Amino acid sequence: MANELDNRREERTVERPKRGGLRAVHTLGLVALGVVGVVVAFWVLSSIAGLIWGVVKVVVVLAVIGGVLWLLLRRARR
Repeated sequence: MANELDNRREERTVERPKRGGLRAVHTLGLVALGVVGVVVAFWVLSSIAGLIWGVVKVVVVLAVIGGVLWLLLRRARR
């Protein structure tokens, strides 16, 4: 009786297909998701860097205009 149960268990384990690992579709999906993620990350980072650079340029231009006005007003008082 115990021998029959052992044989049945062996048959079950042999008949089951292996289900481990990633399939090609899953791998392709992960690669596509990674590529899209990298593109979006670069786009977002470049947008943020562009915004910061724009603000820096405006601040520099305003500082130069303010400095020139300060020099002109200082010279006019003399």
